[in-house]
Amino acid sequence: MNDSTPPRPSRRSVLRTTGAAGAGLGLGIGAWGANPALAAEAGTTAEAAGTPAAPPPRRGATMAGVPFERRSTVRVGIIGLGNRGGSMIDLFLALPWVRVVAICDPVKDKTARAAAKVVAAGQPSPAVYTNGEEDYARLCERGDVDFVYVATPWDLHFEMARTAMLHGKHVGVECPIAMRLDHLWELVDLSEQTRRHCMQLENCCYGRNEMRVLRMAHAGKFGDLLHGAGAYNHDLRELMFSPTYYEGPWRRLWHTRLRGDLYPNHGFGPVANYMDVNRGDRVVSISSFGTPALGLAQYREEHMPPGDPSWKETYIESDRTISLVQTAKGRVIRLEHDVSTPHPYSRINSLGGTRGVFEDYPARIYLEPDHKGHQWGDFGAYAAEFDHWLWKEHANPPGGHGGMDYIMIFRLMQCMQLGLVPDFDVYDAATWTAPVPLSHLSIKAQGAPQPIPDFTRGEWRKARSGVDSAKPA
Repeated sequence: MNDSTPPRPSRRSVLRTTGAAGAGLGLGIGAWGANPALAAEAGTTAEAAGTPAAPPPRRGATMAGVPFERRSTVRVGIIGLGNRGGSMIDLFLALPWVRVVAICDPVKDKTARAAAKVVAAGQPSPAVYTNGEEDYARLCERGDVDFVYVATPWDLHFEMARTAMLHGKHVGVECPIAMRLDHLWELVDLSEQTRRHCMQLENCCYGRNEMRVLRMAHAGKFGDLLHGAGAYNHDLRELMFSPTYYEGPWRRLWHTRLRGDLYPNHGFGPVANYMDVNRGDRVVSISSFGTPALGLAQYREEHMPPGDPSWKETYIESDRTISLVQTAKGRVIRLEHDVSTPHPYSRINSLGGTRGVFEDYPARIYLEPDHKGHQWGDFGAYAAEFDHWLWKEHANPPGGHGGMDYIMIFRLMQCMQLGLVPDFDVYDAATWTAPVPLSHLSIKAQGAPQPIPDFTRGEWRKARSGVDSAKPA
């Protein structure tokens, strides 16, 4: 660590100051989500954290444009080794300048499998933390960890990101980074105060199609940008009722708490990048609408036996939410969320402007003057000119989700090794996650617009680089 690393508070002080927030998040549940008796906070979670009329005063200098400290080796601690963390560890281990020095999960079988992977990769056996649900704090206390990766149930993301920063660590969190608006503001303030980056690890921003569209948008191929759309439409009914896929019913239980878009990041992040949100434009309001909540109850009726714990649950989450987000420049972004009804997978991933439009699933494009006769053109024809340098250098990347996971981890670890500015920051994390509580409030208010805070506190007016990054020298 360099001289700018803040002093580390004691673990006891961290847990004491975060205890009140943790109680409301479901900390203390078995095996990070195994206990189905989590408190439902459908109204109080969102409404207790309403949007302020103006951003609160800044408590530290901006983190926009702040580079990492340069280091020859990036030392990583991983919290959460389930479906996501247990697979992402392979990608950290694939990078020769990265060392996985510590791992944490209350399920000991998971840490044992992960530790074996580290040793098989030729690295020393990592420190292992399995002593209950608060043992992650001891991982964050370590002096030999530069970056903490969090892949745990959503309830825990805020507290773990907060603890990592308080102990002087940069932190990357799986989606969504927090579930309450006041927690998003606290992460922004802590990032500025501790000078540690806190990032939403949005892998879809690194998809090959998304990065190609981003570069085409920046090259003016779409003309003046007008509208975009993104979604998470993914039939998860079977997985949410599976007794083994998730560690307990934590994800399904969120459908008993909120009515809005529970998972906006995959769709919102890429479109926000296309439009340079927080880098020349900003999102200012969201209006959301939701259907009745029927899908999960119907699936339970058809597939779950009498006496299953799920029969005690009442689902309120809209089967499909549709949100319209307005930007300061007058552009419109449509967001959708549907994990409760039959639907082929789609993130929509659309962008339109005065010169044409791109739509994904399947990928198709229509641009003037390239195309005529109102017939879709071949998106693949733009690969040679507009594929991002990351995809040209890693044409067949390992890992899941078509390689975007590897591209994201490679780029983040590269930025840390070379001392570069990260492609996205805490302001993007807060912005991309804000629809979670705000869509809930808007639906309850029959679609009334909810203001989206300016988490950058005015920095959005300054153009700066993001995911469309230049190749390092």
